[in-house]
Amino acid sequence: MSRALLYCAGGGIGDSLVASIVGRALKQRYGAVDALTLPGHRETLERVPDLDAVLTDAGGDERALAKDIAENGYDACVVTWATPRTARIPQLARIPVRVGQARRLYSHRFTIRVPVRSETGDVTSHWSDILLDYARALGCDGDEGGYRFVPTAADERDAAAAAASFGFNGDRDFLILNPCNAIASRRFWPVEGWALLAGALHRRFGLPLLVSGGPADEPIAERLVSAIGSAAPVTPIAGTLGIGAFGALARRARLFAGITTGSMHVAAAVGCPTVGIFPFQSDFPERWAPLGARTAVVRPSYACHPGDTKEHCPDYACVANLDVARILAAAESV
Repeated sequence: MSRALLYCAGGGIGDSLVASIVGRALKQRYGAVDALTLPGHRETLERVPDLDAVLTDAGGDERALAKDIAENGYDACVVTWATPRTARIPQLARIPVRVGQARRLYSHRFTIRVPVRSETGDVTSHWSDILLDYARALGCDGDEGGYRFVPTAADERDAAAAAASFGFNGDRDFLILNPCNAIASRRFWPVEGWALLAGALHRRFGLPLLVSGGPADEPIAERLVSAIGSAAPVTPIAGTLGIGAFGALARRARLFAGITTGSMHVAAAVGCPTVGIFPFQSDFPERWAPLGARTAVVRPSYACHPGDTKEHCPDYACVANLDVARILAAAESV
């Protein structure tokens, strides 16, 4: 049976989940498609039904990893996050067809080199469509569906137990708010805008809120709960659930509203009505919009200071001044 390898080892879990769409496209030509990803992304991709197996690149010796990969006898490898390492390893594994990014010093290691459209001014194509150019180079293309994420039975049990502990007995009787973005400095991350949004969402839908995030986001979630006060019933859940249980919980939620991050993509993938909030002027909402039947994005409306970036900002004023009215309208639309 022919086999292909999807090498997506970089970025956040949202990057790998979006890249999984390439894996589904490769199934048009190859009998089995495996993924090679970062250890922190493994649990996410293990819940993608379009992938047959998930391997991890934890760094370390390139030749040892290449030897392990070579034993699987891959006919082709698509590298969606190109670096000198991810270019060398498929070559060391002697995979005969290697598709990767053009115009890099290490691009000669790929047998098929694909220009990335975003480097030539394309800021409107979704990143999944840009990555599908790699699959198209092998005669494969994507369908109309987005990414897929299927929680396990254990995930469902964990989500049900969590919902019951919060006092939720049915589906659609709570909202999820995710105010945390891993790229931002937590020292300066404001919560005032999120507190106003939480109050507005509660008044509109009459439902309690769960404040989500990763383990490192727990301080922000606690600060937000304090800032919300009596404006809305809210429970912090940052760091309490694995990615699979979070997906199962999101499938039960009435709405997910949150800043662009991996959890936004997971919520959309399980069918939760999802509003992606893109507060930064440097964001490209069309490129990273959540994919799904009931999704919406809110683009930046607050002018950044000259020279500000999301990585380096003294106050994140755009977050402190979220456009609550537009976010609420987007929530109503989905």
